[in-house]
Amino acid sequence: MPESDDEPIYQAFTACLRIVADDLPHDEITRTLGVQPTMRRKRGDRRRPGSTAAKDAAWHFQPPLPEECELSEHLHALWQVIAPHVAYLRDLKAHARIDIFCGCRSNHGGAGFEVAPDALKPFVALDIPFSISVIIDGYVVDRLKLQ
Repeated sequence: MPESDDEPIYQAFTACLRIVADDLPHDEITRTLGVQPTMRRKRGDRRRPGSTAAKDAAWHFQPPLPEECELSEHLHALWQVIAPHVAYLRDLKAHARIDIFCGCRSNHGGAGFEVAPDALKPFVALDIPFSISVIIDGYVVDRLKLQ
C-alpha cells in the first residue's frame, strides 16, 4: 500500500474470456480457438483435496499481457483470438454462459481509465454486456477512515 500521497498511482487490468456450462467440450474449444486455456475445469473437479466440488465446467482464456497494459490492449489481444471464431462462440452460447471478465485494480479511488471504442468489438460480436470489476486497494479505505 502507498505510504504517502506522493506514492505513484498504479492501475492493473485484466480481460478474460469465460465459458461456463454443466458440461463443455474443452478440447474442441481449445482446438477451435487455437489457444490453451488459462484455466479449465470439469464439473465435479476439486481445487484441492477436501474442497467443494465444482458445480459446473469452465474454460477460461486470458491473454498473456502484463497487468500494467491498458484494458483496451487486453481486449484487443482477446479480440484477435475471438474474431475468427465468433460464429462458433455464438453457437456455443446456446448451452453455455459466455462472458468477458474485465478487471481494474488501483490504489487510487479517483483514478479513471478509458476503453477504446474498437476494443468493445468482442462484446458486440458475442452480444454480451460490457462490465468491469473495480477493486480499490486498502489504502483508499484506510484514508477514508481517517477523515
